[in-house]
Order: sequence, then structure tokens, then C-alpha cells
Amino acid sequence: MQLFHLTAHEASRLLHRREITSRELTQAVLGRTRETEPRLKAFVTVTQEVALEQASRADEQIASGQPATLTGIPMQIKDNICTSGIRTTCSSRMLENFVPFYNATVMERLNVQGPVLVGKGNMDEFAMGSSTENSAFYPTRNPWDLERVPGGSSGGPAAAVAAGQCLFALGSDTGGSIRQPAALCGIVGLKPTYGLVSRYGLVAFASSLDQIGPLTKDVTDCALVLNSIAGHDPLDSTSIPLKAPDYTKALVPDIKGLRIGVPKEYFGEGIQPEVEAAVKKAILIMEKLGARVEETSLPLTRYALAVYYIIAPSECSANLARYDGVKYGFSYQGASNIWEQMAKTRQLGFGAEVKRRIMLGTYALSAGYYDAYYLKALKVRTLISREFQEAFQRFDALVTPTSPTVPFKLGEKVEDPVQMYMSDICTIPANIAGIPAIAIPCGFHQGLPIGLQIMGKALSEETLLRIAYAYEQATDWHKRRPDL
Repeated sequence: MQLFHLTAHEASRLLHRREITSRELTQAVLGRTRETEPRLKAFVTVTQEVALEQASRADEQIASGQPATLTGIPMQIKDNICTSGIRTTCSSRMLENFVPFYNATVMERLNVQGPVLVGKGNMDEFAMGSSTENSAFYPTRNPWDLERVPGGSSGGPAAAVAAGQCLFALGSDTGGSIRQPAALCGIVGLKPTYGLVSRYGLVAFASSLDQIGPLTKDVTDCALVLNSIAGHDPLDSTSIPLKAPDYTKALVPDIKGLRIGVPKEYFGEGIQPEVEAAVKKAILIMEKLGARVEETSLPLTRYALAVYYIIAPSECSANLARYDGVKYGFSYQGASNIWEQMAKTRQLGFGAEVKRRIMLGTYALSAGYYDAYYLKALKVRTLISREFQEAFQRFDALVTPTSPTVPFKLGEKVEDPVQMYMSDICTIPANIAGIPAIAIPCGFHQGLPIGLQIMGKALSEETLLRIAYAYEQATDWHKRRPDL
């Protein structure tokens, strides 16, 4: 097998045995990136010099006999996670030349282990989108079919992991932005419980929904990366004050007796028949592995999409007000007064989808409409959360499709925002409720990946990883690699 197709835990084992060096591994990954990037466009910035320097330091750390699990492992970071001294653009003209002077907490925690940063991943601008076509720079393409989207907004990281341009990546998930691209690229993606992973240094989109999580080639890697980034952070006021467990201890291929619910609302109109068939086949495998499977109902699920597109744009409107052309980022210089400067900066600095969501949010928060829209959405959000809590009194986990369809063609939904928003219909409820959810590959249709989603109650990541691992060990979908 080519070095760039190794999983992180396979590479770690070879590095610790001194069978390969981090520099060799990093050069293989950088070579793969040079070969495939002109077609994929998964990166905003490739940090070749930084990567080779970090790889050399990793080899010294390994030689000293004190390596960590992720020491020397090449990674990509989504371009809305702050990296000290390295551009963090959010794939927007507004932050095209922004270089943070500090690291996000997740970067600080990873750096303790000594992985290798090969670059920053392309994304939908400010994480607003489901296809990575909203990047201000260029769309990313799906490594399984270059005419199709990789999903979004973490499309760059998902495509990079699937294509072997890195061994793992970090993304962010506001309404499905880790899980949906993971499903469309045939890899594993986890949205942790809200507050389990620090958001300090994540450029905000919708602060009550955003969460950072791993994108990996298999479930074992997912647990390893989560081990490195989870836990309380005093710099994040929403961080849960607890010590995270060792998630790798949950990786046992035994799910006998676990209660799995299958919400019928996730298999309704809009779900592609081949996706439904693959997910239901995966559920049968879980049943054969000893899980107790039962159909259930979450009737309030159908309101989650509407609730999301009031709450998320409202928070986006407030968060993006800071980009005024005065403090930092892009600033229009040809204005005759500050008001014209501010208007032109936002007109030229933001893309169409970002401006659409800012206007939606500003409207929902405006006098006379706040109670009718935003306040009502918060109340329905509470009802959806309660419905999940009641379901988890009966079930250890819920299983659904991740994306209603296989990857769609580039340009297919660009002119129809509602159809694009529907791409996240299966993933949004977990963000609304703040619960963890993992996406794993469960099949293919005409060479295109299909993803399965497993949701659990707050802080049940160990249960989700256990179910995902047991299913993964009983199948071989995770071993497939795109032919680029």
C-alpha cells in the first residue's frame, strides 16, 4: 500500500517501529498532494516547508523514545480554525490575507502530540454551504468523481482525507458540515457533543451550533483524534467542565444487547432509494451483530430544518457584524465616508450565500419579527431536544442516513438554495439538540459513497464509537480508496 493511503494508527505503528520516518511519510503525502491537487482543489494553503520542518522534529521525538500516538502524522486543518502564523481565510475574500497570531485550542492540543500540518482545507465561505461550491476561491471536487461535489462545508478536509492528501483532518460542524462531506467522500466524520471540544480559535458562524470534530479514514483514527482534542477549556465559556475519557477503550466489536432506534421520519420523501436500501442493509448487519433494533418516531424532526435556518442565520448576522472594514480583514479603500466604506467592504468582501444568510438573520432579529421568528425557533428547538431526550430513554443510539443522496453534480443545486439546504436534512437535528453523531461509510451506488449516521445522547461518544467500530469490522467499506 502507498504510504499516503495508510490510516493514522497504521502509520503510527510503522513510525514507532522505525520502519518508516515521518519525513518519508510527509514527503509521500506532499507528493500525492502535488499530483492530485490541480484536479481536487482541497487546499487553500499548502504548508510544505512547515510540514517538512515538523516532520524532522517528529523524527527526533520518535528517536528519543517518547512519541505520542499522532507524532509525525500528516494532517489538514479546515481553514476556519486559527493557526498561528499561517493564513486562516474561511475561504472568503473578507479574510483572504488574515494571519492569526495565536492557535485555536484544538491546534495547541494537537501540537503537544507533534503531528505534521500539511495545509489548510478549502470550505464553503464562513462554513455556509453543503457542497464547497461557496468558497470564494474555487470549488473542491469529489475524489470518487471529479464532476461531483465533496459535500460541505468541510469539503476540502473530507476530500483530502479520502484522496490521501493527509491522514486525518479537523473540520467544523454547524448543521452537518463534518458528517455530510464524510458521507459523500466515503470516510468517517464525528460531530461531538456541543461543548466537548473547545471552540476557542474557531471563526464563528453560529455559536450555539458550531462544533469542531475529526475527519478520518476509519473509526480507530476517529477515536485517537478525539482523544487529542476533547476536554474542558477555560478559554471557551461553553466548554463542558469534564475530563474526557480514553475513547479508544470503546473500540470493541461487541454490540450485543444495545438498543438501536430507527426513526421512520429519516426515510421519507427526498431520500434516494439506493441510500435508503444501503442504510437498511447496514441496520440488518447491526441486528445480526446482536443489537436490538426497533423502528421509532421523531415527529418534530421535520421542523429542524426550518428552526436551523432561523437560528443559524440570526447568529451569523450577529457574528459577522465584526467584519466592517475598520478593524481587520478586507477593507474597501475608495470610499468618501465611513458608511460607504462599511457598505462596500461587506458588498465586495462577502459572497452571495453569506450575504443571503446575513439578510435572513437580520430580518429574523429585527423589531416586530423577533418574537414571530427567532423566539419561536428557540421554543421549537427546546421541543426537539426534549424529543431526543425521551428517545434516548428507550434507545442507546439512533441510526439514519447521513445524506439523503449520493454526491450530486457540481452546479446542480447552486441556483436552488432550498434544494441545497435540504442536503443537510438528516444531520441538522443533532446540532439543534447539541448531541453527538458519527457518519461512517455503508455502501456505494454507481461508484459513489453512501454514509450511515449514528446519533446518541449528550456525551455518549463512547457508545457511538463502539457501534460504528463493530459495524466497520463486519464490513470493508472503509478500506476502499478512490482511484485518482
